[in-house]
Amino acid sequence: MTLNRADCEALDAKDPLAPARDRFILPEGLIYMVGNSLGALPKETAARMDRAVRQEWGQNLVTGWNRDNWVDLPYRVGAKIAKLVGAGADEVIATDSTSINIFKLVVGALALRPGRSKIITEPGNFPTDLYVLQGIRDLLPDRVTLEVVERTRLLDAVDKDTALVLLTQVHYKTGEVLDMARVTRAVQAKGALILWDLSHSTGAIPVDLNGANADLAVGCGYKFLNGGPGAPAFLYVAKRHQDQIAPPITAWFGHASPFEFSDHYQPAPGIVRNMTGTPAVLGLSALDASLDVWDQVDMATVRLKSLELGNIFIEQVEARCTAHGFRLASPRDDSRGSQVSFYHEHGYPVMQALIAHGVVGDFRAPDILRFAITPLYQRYVDIWDAAERIGEVMESGAWQRPEFARRAAVT
Repeated sequence: MTLNRADCEALDAKDPLAPARDRFILPEGLIYMVGNSLGALPKETAARMDRAVRQEWGQNLVTGWNRDNWVDLPYRVGAKIAKLVGAGADEVIATDSTSINIFKLVVGALALRPGRSKIITEPGNFPTDLYVLQGIRDLLPDRVTLEVVERTRLLDAVDKDTALVLLTQVHYKTGEVLDMARVTRAVQAKGALILWDLSHSTGAIPVDLNGANADLAVGCGYKFLNGGPGAPAFLYVAKRHQDQIAPPITAWFGHASPFEFSDHYQPAPGIVRNMTGTPAVLGLSALDASLDVWDQVDMATVRLKSLELGNIFIEQVEARCTAHGFRLASPRDDSRGSQVSFYHEHGYPVMQALIAHGVVGDFRAPDILRFAITPLYQRYVDIWDAAERIGEVMESGAWQRPEFARRAAVT
């Protein structure tokens, strides 16, 4: 059904998630549609960072490790994330970066499948996933083979030599969602393990790791979780694997008794052994506060609004911009994550022009315009207004101005 702006205003008036918008700091007049790259700043996070810097660090100094319980931040934050990914509180920790966590879990998984050497992933996966796997292959050439297999043939490629399959649940360019439970069953039926990258899933769509019987997972804290630029990532290890997995980075916070300062490594029991060095207290404090935004938020409601916003956006952009070369790259149905992507031959200058006109998305080479759908702080009228501004930019030809073609370091 075709809507108008008044219809969108009516939808906002009855939106159960509308109060959440007031918990974020959002620049006036800006329509922010890149929460799948960096989430907006929650007001609670700004206040928490002020306290963490001025009081906890500034006044309490080193006593903050005990007085402010810094030492437990990776586990407290992990427990909050666990609620959003369908895991137990003792199955998730917040630590390191997504890249480092992939390395740790991939190498650890190889030891869980002795006699198997193959790792499988798909082309077009997020580059860091591919690069880390290539690095592991090159580091362990006598132990590891890497196969990059098209999605349509991937499950058929899993065989008795496959140790691990690494996949991203929501594709970073198109937003296509894989069926986690179905794929996990198929991989495990061949005796292999599966590692899910949830960077574009967590806080965007309902995730049920335990319901899918997943083995391992990673994700980041700065996208839909709004933890801030470079926020700590997280990892998940299913309870059944925790005391068997052997992390390849055996560092002091993963030791069973780190403050005994033994010369010899002894892995901590459970998820803790996957810790490495000293926790990043300021980053974890910001993420901890940001996760409080999710208190009392129902992910099913988030998902329903996300799909509605995405459908409206697709309809309105196509009505205005198909004649200007826009072509939908995302699924139209509920196999789409919380983003809408379009192909455009001149995607980079188009996106720079949109940003200059107050619609902030991002560009992914060679030709993808990405627009995040973030239901906690986007209104229905924001989606309508964004489509209208996009149409105006394309109709006017403003994107053809020379300054919009100059490439910045970050796209």
